Amino acid sequence: MRQIVLDTETTGLSAAGGDRIIEIGCVELLNRKLTGNNKHFYLNPERDSHEDALKVHGISNEFLRDKPKFAAVADELLEYLSGAEVIIHNAQFDVSFLNKELELIGREPLSAFVGSVTDSLAMAKELFPGKRNSLDALCDRLEVDNSGRTLHGALLDAELLADVYINLTRGQDALLIDAGSEDTEAGTTIRVDLSGFELPILLANEQEDAAHQDLLKQLDKSSGGKTIWRTLEIFVA
Repeated sequence: MRQIVLDTETTGLSAAGGDRIIEIGCVELLNRKLTGNNKHFYLNPERDSHEDALKVHGISNEFLRDKPKFAAVADELLEYLSGAEVIIHNAQFDVSFLNKELELIGREPLSAFVGSVTDSLAMAKELFPGKRNSLDALCDRLEVDNSGRTLHGALLDAELLADVYINLTRGQDALLIDAGSEDTEAGTTIRVDLSGFELPILLANEQEDAAHQDLLKQLDKSSGGKTIWRTLEIFVA
């Protein structure tokens, strides 16, 4: 399974309004392991960054003047992304910019080249509803070291997001073990399919059930009787 964690930096917030990509960072995961086969491009956007964008990424207009234009790196980028699952935080934003850049050089949209696009922000919102789910917030919550992130940078952010994504999805469908025994080569990744295991169902005893019911009553009281289970009880009745 090949996955590419991708991030971009841009001149502003609107691809439709003429803003352009100035940096692309990509990190490769193979069977959920970092390979070190990464890609990083600085690009000449042929326009200046907005002042607010400069405060976010800190990449000066002067620095980008002699960098290649998107057209010059498009083939290399698309070959690298070909067939992979691409993981992006707030994917709609980055994909809109990539699609605009591809449109400007007469190429098909990103979906024509990659296997799929996964939005890690949507995943985080589902796992942590009502909480802050920015990259920094997720790094703090999932104990990913982001102490080196003072400004946004596409490659650094992609590296951080790769660690965040692995932690977000840890233990969902398979167990990955680093095997270093005599029978396996050190560092070999073994994928154990858990779908065939029948997990035991442990029922609460009377004491645990009573404690649970007491907690539900307290929550219902503190919400003024507006808890979801109370509403469902009324609906069913």
